[in-house]
Amino acid sequence: MIDCAQFYSLLKENNTDFFAGVPDSLLKNFCAYITDTIPESNHVITPNEGSAIALAAGYHLATGKYPLVYMQNSGLGNTVNPLLSLASPEVYSIPMILLIGWRGEPGIHDEPQHISQGKLTLPLLDTMQIPYSILSDQQDRLAEQLQECYTYLEKNNAPYAIVIRKNTFQDYCLQNNKKVAASISREAAIEKILLSFSKTDIVVSTTGMISRELYELRNKHGMDHSKDFLTVGSMGHASQIALGIALQKKERKVFCLDGDGASLMHMGGFTSVGSLCPKNYVHIVLNNGSHDSVGGQPTVGLSVDLPSIAKASGYKHILKLDTADEITRTLSNLPEGPVFIEIRVQKGARKDLGRPVESPVENKNVFMQFLKN
Repeated sequence: MIDCAQFYSLLKENNTDFFAGVPDSLLKNFCAYITDTIPESNHVITPNEGSAIALAAGYHLATGKYPLVYMQNSGLGNTVNPLLSLASPEVYSIPMILLIGWRGEPGIHDEPQHISQGKLTLPLLDTMQIPYSILSDQQDRLAEQLQECYTYLEKNNAPYAIVIRKNTFQDYCLQNNKKVAASISREAAIEKILLSFSKTDIVVSTTGMISRELYELRNKHGMDHSKDFLTVGSMGHASQIALGIALQKKERKVFCLDGDGASLMHMGGFTSVGSLCPKNYVHIVLNNGSHDSVGGQPTVGLSVDLPSIAKASGYKHILKLDTADEITRTLSNLPEGPVFIEIRVQKGARKDLGRPVESPVENKNVFMQFLKN
């Protein structure tokens, strides 16, 4: 396995000292290492992967150096436009390293949302004409592989990808892991939200821990899962799925259970909610200022004012809740929507937290039947 410190040292020797991206579970050890090692001015955890490409491009224009952009392979979709219309040799010819976690690698068991992306990761890079290497987990090959990368960057002034398999990096635990001043855990907050729902309420939950906790809480209380659309992939898009439903099911309340990282990723969706102004729409952001599902890397969720952004985007009512009693009391008497609710929650999740046993298609089918009824 590759030592994170050695990998970083070789990058630095080759004049790569700027890093940007969205954390990934396969890269969490390396991401944690650079979070602890590099000043914030040279390591930016961006809202989405496309933003990271643009940020890296600006860095290269200003310095002439080779930045590194990291991402899960699911984030490649967010990078297609800036890679092809900005960094491409046929446009501005901007070199950068793409460090890509290969979720859903063929032959390696993974969650359903990663299967298609896993199959298409390398073909997509081929289609975009971005050369790549799959990083060996052998330490003695590291220098050679990085040299191939830098030789290409210098010769071609174009992006080069390094693909990372599962268990490539040695373990590294994030030291700079600030606690959140919150009185309630995310799971406890979701439980209070869940127990406030009526029989006809519709729920769309975002990817990661929120959907997993919602699923297990339904089991805990002997409820079925037909009322919930568990958005296991498509990070950042749950609010728009919920909006699409709310516009068609005007007589029923639609709740979006969102995370801070997900809501920041495609925050422009706030303006669609505000401008269309569905009265039955309730957007709840469970904010712990971290990408909890992929190693706890920080977001800017705690340093920006999400409720004020929602208000400026046109949400009709803005609420901030901190305690279990406030959640219960508020959700029992909600005003007319669209409503935006921020709940500050603690970081972390149970070690034994499970995953849905039904397939995404099974979830979709029972959910659509619930909507029909």
